[in-house]
Amino acid sequence: MAADPGTGLRFAVLGPIRAWRDGEALATGSPQQKALLAALLLRGGHTATASELVDAIWGEEPPQRALAALRTYASRLRKVLGAQTLVSESGGYAIRTGPAARVDVDEAGRLCADAEKTAHSGDRGRARALYGEALGLWDGETLAHVPGPYAATQRTRLEEWRLSLLEHRLDLDLETGCHAEAVSELTALTAAHPLRERLRELLMLALYRSGRQAEALAVYTDTRRLLSDELGVEPRAELAELQQRILRADESLTAPAEEPAVPTFVRPHQLPATVPDFTGRAAFVRELGERLSTSEGRVMAVSAVAGIGGVGKTTLAIHVAHAGRDHFPDGQLYVDLQGASPTPAEPEAVLGAFLRALGTPDASIPDGVEERAALYRSLLSGRRILALLDNARDAAQVRPLLPGTGGSAALITSRTRMIDLVGAHLVDLDVMSPEEAMTLFTRIVGAERVGAEREAALDVVAACGFLPLAIRIAAARLAARRTWTVEVLARKLGDERRRLDELQAGDLAVKATFELGYGQLEAEQARAFRLLGLADGPDVSLAAAAAVLDRDADTTEELLESLVDTSLLESAAPGRYRYHDLLRLYARDCLQREGLTENGRQALSRLLDFYLATATTAHALERPGERLVDFLERTNVPGTAFGDRNTAITWLFAEAPGILACARQAAADEAALRRATDLLLATRDLAESGSHVRQYEQAARTLLDAVRRAGDVYAEARCRLVLTLLHLEAGRFPAAETEARRALECGRDSEDVLATSYAYNLLGIIANYQDQYEAADAWLGEALAAFRRYDNEPSIASALCNLARAKLGARRTDEAVRLARSAVGIYRQNEGAMRLANGLYTLGIALSAKGDVQDAQARFSEALGIFRDCRQRLWEGMTHFRIASLSLSDGQAAVAAGQAEQALAVLCGVGGPWRRANVLTLLGRALARIGQYGRAEACWREALTTYEEHDSSEAGAVRELLASVPA
Repeated sequence: MAADPGTGLRFAVLGPIRAWRDGEALATGSPQQKALLAALLLRGGHTATASELVDAIWGEEPPQRALAALRTYASRLRKVLGAQTLVSESGGYAIRTGPAARVDVDEAGRLCADAEKTAHSGDRGRARALYGEALGLWDGETLAHVPGPYAATQRTRLEEWRLSLLEHRLDLDLETGCHAEAVSELTALTAAHPLRERLRELLMLALYRSGRQAEALAVYTDTRRLLSDELGVEPRAELAELQQRILRADESLTAPAEEPAVPTFVRPHQLPATVPDFTGRAAFVRELGERLSTSEGRVMAVSAVAGIGGVGKTTLAIHVAHAGRDHFPDGQLYVDLQGASPTPAEPEAVLGAFLRALGTPDASIPDGVEERAALYRSLLSGRRILALLDNARDAAQVRPLLPGTGGSAALITSRTRMIDLVGAHLVDLDVMSPEEAMTLFTRIVGAERVGAEREAALDVVAACGFLPLAIRIAAARLAARRTWTVEVLARKLGDERRRLDELQAGDLAVKATFELGYGQLEAEQARAFRLLGLADGPDVSLAAAAAVLDRDADTTEELLESLVDTSLLESAAPGRYRYHDLLRLYARDCLQREGLTENGRQALSRLLDFYLATATTAHALERPGERLVDFLERTNVPGTAFGDRNTAITWLFAEAPGILACARQAAADEAALRRATDLLLATRDLAESGSHVRQYEQAARTLLDAVRRAGDVYAEARCRLVLTLLHLEAGRFPAAETEARRALECGRDSEDVLATSYAYNLLGIIANYQDQYEAADAWLGEALAAFRRYDNEPSIASALCNLARAKLGARRTDEAVRLARSAVGIYRQNEGAMRLANGLYTLGIALSAKGDVQDAQARFSEALGIFRDCRQRLWEGMTHFRIASLSLSDGQAAVAAGQAEQALAVLCGVGGPWRRANVLTLLGRALARIGQYGRAEACWREALTTYEEHDSSEAGAVRELLASVPA
């Protein structure tokens, strides 16, 4: 039985003409045969006459035997595709693809139609994805290498369609807040299609929303000049209007336009669940509820609830917020500001989380508190949002988080009265009344048990100090123990040995509530509670907790889960645990009160050992063959083993907050200083990646102060190496040189061959950055000799790479290429992905200088993929910069501009202002090359400001570039 027409067939015309059956490529023949196939496919199953096909393939001058040739091509195609797919009828031919076959141009049409419907329904994100899927069907030039006038006409039509789809997708990019990502693509597109005004309009808007107003206006200037020179016309009205709106700083340009009846704003609903047994507080509920309801007017309502820990501030605030949700139809935000912890939440980080919850893409979230707060207030303007800011430290922490406009409201809880928060309605929350306390206790324990022992129950709530949290803990324990009577619990609470001797105001009162739960723990539970509370990190993994407790993983998990059951610990996520901030303080107090300080020191030492051992394993996987791991301090606790490099990298970045908190905390223990410093060395990928740089630098500076006080020159050398790396990554070269020289001096004094050799290498890198190539040559010669003395092959390769850079500076290009190739060879032998990427990056630079464009491009591309996989944002961005420079020197200005834009996007917040200025200078050169002088000038002016602020030598060259801009 014959197969159905088109069974398993797939055709492509949006690129080279191709055909497949069941995934296997089919031969489509000569260019003219492909032209016939294209002409038939693009008719959508309709029949084309022989004369139409002859015209399509050969035009007005067909060969004498054109008809015979046409029949031959059709016969050959029929053999390949099947007689029921290519059919002859009415003196012509047609392709019957059938429902099972696929033609890419038809698929693109369906996707486009779906995208239009989806966009119209308001789901812009899905519409954007559908347009992207349609565009992804293009594979190079449409109908590539297909001859004939028909193919030429269709090629033009389909290319115009592709550009139209691109414009639709880019428009949605901007509507969904992806303007920063769109700039790079739009820059390249405007260079390739300079007279397409819609692309120019989108570029202006993308630049403006990315905070680059001068460049946005420069695009208009460039466009107007180009249109006048080329066509003698003015820009279209929409473009001119956009320029005026930018000049006026039209607020409607800062965010995607709203569509009537179509939700474009993510409505967050972040309120935690209210407790089902909420009790009493009726006057406070009424007072706060009435205050929040005034937010529907023109004044923003701000209420701040203050009281001692455990008094029920959060419970009350959440209950009131749920009750008033109808007043805030645009959503409710919630955050625990961790005000009682040593490291309260930073407003910048909280604003980032709020902006994401409101639908802002990561790439569109600016750096800095002020910029994020401004965007946050802009998003909330005209909307009615409730922000519940729980557990605030002080007014300064809260101010940037206030919505700022009428219609919205903020509800704040804190242990302190915020008398300096202007305009806030202050509420002081006291303990419960005896009646309220009894009601809460009864709802949890049960009316029957309490009714039978009412006097004992009154004794219980009185012993709890009428604090809701204490009552809730006591009642929950009693409810879980059916064999206990209320009298048993009352006797336990009546024993003063189980409570603090005195109840005091403020935080100490919280201890009374926790004493009940802690006093009922078994010995191993209590030990776990005390010791785990010592770690400063925001949470702790099961493996790290096992190290702290010196127990196996199963025993540790059982202990931690039992603490979760008693509400003394929280399960942040599977396998991760955290303390409430006040419970952490209480756990530490227990340790001191019970004279177990030495036990605590040993527990923190085990945690440090665990992190150092695991980080050492991760480092060895990431940088195989590097001898650093052989010179790190030995540990008494084993670390976690990893099956592969990716798992190790994931662990490092997931544990970064805990690792850096542990290193910082170790500064208090002189015996731990060397291990803590080595922990920073082993985790330096955190700094090089641009991730956690602030915490990393804070830990390094804290440790430096500690090792200097201790007079430990050995540890000081390594600590200064870490600081040198941080200065280098930020582009602070004079500071980096100072630290490196001190590291070298300390390394020599302590006879630390690792610190000494690394310091030599770093001094060579710094000299290269400062254009001191003779000095770099000398330093790197010392580094090579030092590395060779202890067979540190990857570090030898590193020094060779840096020496290659020095040779390039001295214009000894061939020698630089040779050195870089040697380094890459060493890296490939050691199979270290991250270090190999560094070598390929250097080789790419050397090959660029030599003029070997293709080879350099290949090396950069390989390096880029590795840096991206290793999450090294700094080097990923710098590789884009190098590709841009190479493309510009090869005459590909549009490609260079696109790569430079990608470099700017990746380096956002990483690498320091000097590197950003370098990228802007290069971007300006690329833009000038494609005639966008106005935007080029804007880039150069920003770069010049940075260079002048840092007294950089590059300032002179940028001034010359600015002088070259046409009037």
